[in-house]
Amino acid sequence: MKLFDETASTPSTDYDYDGMLASRKKNYLPLALYHDKPLHLVKAKDMYVWDGEGRQYLDCIGGIVCISAGHNHPEIKRRLIEMLENDEIQHTSTLYLSRHLVELTETMVSHAPEGLDRASFVNSGSEANELAFMSARVATGENIIINLRHSYHGGTAATQAQCGHHTWRFRAQPVTGAVSAMEPYCYRCPFNQKPDSCNLECAKNVETTIQTATHGAIAGMIVEPVMGVGGFITPPDAYFSEVTDIVHRYGGKYISDEVQTGAGRCGHSFLLSKELGIDCDMVTMAKGLGNGAAVGGVLMKSEVADTLQGKLYFNTFAGDPLVAAQTKATIDIVTEEKMSENAMAMGARIVDGIEQMMHRHTIIGDVRGRGLLLGMELVRDRTSKEHAVEEAAKVMDRCKDKGVLLGKGGLHGNVIRIAPPLTITAEQVDRLLHVLDESLAEVAG
Repeated sequence: MKLFDETASTPSTDYDYDGMLASRKKNYLPLALYHDKPLHLVKAKDMYVWDGEGRQYLDCIGGIVCISAGHNHPEIKRRLIEMLENDEIQHTSTLYLSRHLVELTETMVSHAPEGLDRASFVNSGSEANELAFMSARVATGENIIINLRHSYHGGTAATQAQCGHHTWRFRAQPVTGAVSAMEPYCYRCPFNQKPDSCNLECAKNVETTIQTATHGAIAGMIVEPVMGVGGFITPPDAYFSEVTDIVHRYGGKYISDEVQTGAGRCGHSFLLSKELGIDCDMVTMAKGLGNGAAVGGVLMKSEVADTLQGKLYFNTFAGDPLVAAQTKATIDIVTEEKMSENAMAMGARIVDGIEQMMHRHTIIGDVRGRGLLLGMELVRDRTSKEHAVEEAAKVMDRCKDKGVLLGKGGLHGNVIRIAPPLTITAEQVDRLLHVLDESLAEVAG
């Protein structure tokens, strides 16, 4: 089945879309697909992707927040092609030395928040968080990990146990060693506070949770600096210092889950934890860290890492040379090409555009996020804040039909997620805003 003609400027239509879709539904797990007619994406370059029929789309979800340096960045391609042409070994495991893994580790530690001087690499964000949970439990001798309602940390056993969404949990999923604290969701404050009356009740609730739902000591707490699957919920800056102080006072390790917020997406630093000065003991990463490569990482303090001695810890594919080289190249490119600065500027341009749209479209209840990790929450009524679930799906479809790809999230699926590659230009932002404006008018009208 030939899907793409490399000699042509557009993909070939010589493939059986209906047969391929039927085969996936028959043979693959029954997993969700975006859109009523799922896209068959076959080609990508920088900010754009193409489907099998040659249609071009502005990718404003970045492969589900995985593409940071742009699709098929030429420097990443050059490094990988050079390795393949030189017959460099593709797989070594962590039991052998690898120059690429050593160089990646040094680079990652150089971008770490203060005090985090050790790194390890895995294959996904789920694995990174699993390693962080294990490390916190070994270091403290305790079991309980505190999570937040509306949080999401992965699809493996321990991470699903820490998930704050019923939609991501299965009936037989064991939930052990997990306790949930209240979410710092300013738009839908669980304490019915407003910005002018807020006394960080959500942060103080972490201490109440420890005092009432544990035996008074914890292994740690995991928090996303911006809650991704939860709908890009953005805690106030002061939240983090209050919570880290509570976690440390009760003997726990603070884990900052930067699977979505890292890689220069949300601040001028490569990691948002460093930008915000969060007193974390571990930082987990994935997605944009490798610009689409299957890689995750954990930064931690030596005092945590050293407690793992005396046991065997191994990962078959972690830090394989090609993946490590792509990950280091991504970090270098994001840093050298000042993509974080562009992310902040273009993010502000998007937010400004959506805030102007709010005067025309009452379906927009809130816009929030940091840098190029932005959420637009849709509601049927701004007073009742009824979730506009069907409308969000329709807006996504209308935008897709007009050549712009977006995501959605939130507990009810009513938050449009905007997370383009960090290379997006002002002209492309304006195209995104124009398409959003038209789509909202069509759906709400």
